[in-house]
Amino acid sequence: MPIQLNLDRVMAERNISLTELADRVGFTLANLSILKTNKAKAVRFSTLEALCRELKCQPGELLEFVKEK
Repeated sequence: MPIQLNLDRVMAERNISLTELADRVGFTLANLSILKTNKAKAVRFSTLEALCRELKCQPGELLEFVKEK
């Protein structure tokens, strides 16, 4: 998929665990893990907004376009 979510990188930069982020945004660990491992087919704006709010980042820090080979 050409759009990838760099949630793992941003979380590492902010030194926040998956469990802590899940608690802060009100998501299940399973759903957040799907996002972290780039297995999600889509991301809602409300989800992106909650992640950006808690990670104190811009959407462009989480989303990246990667050309397919």
